[in-house]
Amino acid sequence: MFHCQQAAEKAFKGFLAWHDVPFRKTHELEEIGEACIKLDATFKETVDRATPLTEYAWKFWYPGNPEQPSKKESKEALSVATEVLEEVLKRVPKEVRR
Repeated sequence: MFHCQQAAEKAFKGFLAWHDVPFRKTHELEEIGEACIKLDATFKETVDRATPLTEYAWKFWYPGNPEQPSKKESKEALSVATEVLEEVLKRVPKEVRR
């Protein structure tokens, strides 16, 4: 779950860096996503879907925590993180993709 949050965060931050837009050190996907929306309003839906991943920056950090994500929750988080990456890749030049 942490890695899904991190993937979305780094993708959004990579998009901002590509556009030379500074951002502060934060794991808040809503804040980072809003900066992306200012550059490209079509990011709104993706940012809205990604924002709930923010809690995974800390929620399941330690193994054995009594509260663990369900398989369904894990699959959804992975799906959203993948969507964020794909949406960012659509918005950068081909030569900088993967």
